[in-house]
Amino acid sequence: MSENVLITGANRGIGLEFARFYGARGARVFACCRHPESAPELAALAAGSEGRIQIQPLDVTKPSHLANLKAVLNNTPIDILLSNAGIYGQTDASFGNTDVDAWLETFRVNTIAPVKLAEALVENVAMSERRVMGFLSSKMGSIDDNGSGGSYVYRTSKTALNMAVKSMAVDLASRGIAVAALHPGWVLTDMGGPNAEIDTKTSVAGMAEVLDTLTPDGSGRFYEYDGSIIPW
Repeated sequence: MSENVLITGANRGIGLEFARFYGARGARVFACCRHPESAPELAALAAGSEGRIQIQPLDVTKPSHLANLKAVLNNTPIDILLSNAGIYGQTDASFGNTDVDAWLETFRVNTIAPVKLAEALVENVAMSERRVMGFLSSKMGSIDDNGSGGSYVYRTSKTALNMAVKSMAVDLASRGIAVAALHPGWVLTDMGGPNAEIDTKTSVAGMAEVLDTLTPDGSGRFYEYDGSIIPW
């Protein structure tokens, strides 16, 4: 399969596994992360990829970085744009204990940055054959699924991202671009912790299948890694 895939937050966890997955199936991968010099696993993966995996420096919150990435890509088509970079933010954001600055920073990374990434690279996606955008969300952003409360900072940042994904699906439909919010499951990563239920390989393989089968008719939905639909 000949395809170009761009991944943010590719230095570890789910992002690194996405880079490994797509590189192994022969894709040309633009693996983006804030500090490539501090990403030894990604560097080793790229070194053994025979040039298929290219590391690009990118802080998703910085407009200058997005502009530089756009310039590097120029007119390169992007078949799959994967907005994976994200943070949990304040870990103890319970009612009465929310930190405004931490909240705003989490929104900058988890909600605003993915939209600005899509805006910056929409032309590259539009000129590709697949024309797919995937955004890593979380079931913790589902209003319907929230039965435990708390986690105000992370939950709201992902709920807002879900709304942005829905709007982008509507706004980009005329260009044939399919957009999806993706829940990776509870994954064994630094963010997911040691008690998580699945490994990165299982999560990424499932999400890749969702993206492979995503059509304009399925755009604007919130998908579990196993392909099931999550209520907003």
